Amino acid sequence: MAEEQHHHHLFHHNNKEDVQSSEPDCKKEEKHHKHEERLGELGTGAAGGYALHEKHEAKKDPEKAHKHKIEEEIGATTALGAGGLAFHEHNEKKDAKKEEPHHKLF
Repeated sequence: MAEEQHHHHLFHHNNKEDVQSSEPDCKKEEKHHKHEERLGELGTGAAGGYALHEKHEAKKDPEKAHKHKIEEEIGATTALGAGGLAFHEHNEKKDAKKEEPHHKLF
């Protein structure tokens, strides 16, 4: 007597209502890239502020100036990388906006 076994999975339920069309949701993608761009901008500001703080500490504490200068360079490099991320996401956002279908009648 083979009884049916029901497997209960937490995350892999496929309801017909939940399945969306294969077309990408342009507004959702644009919003995602905008959010990532903002995070990149915040990271740039935070890392730049850290670099300026370490530059000040290098002048203030001459015994550990070398350590502070290294940390200043790390902060500046991180700020540059975060700025690059923000720029990249800005371009991705523009590309997602271009792909958006335009429904103009005239």
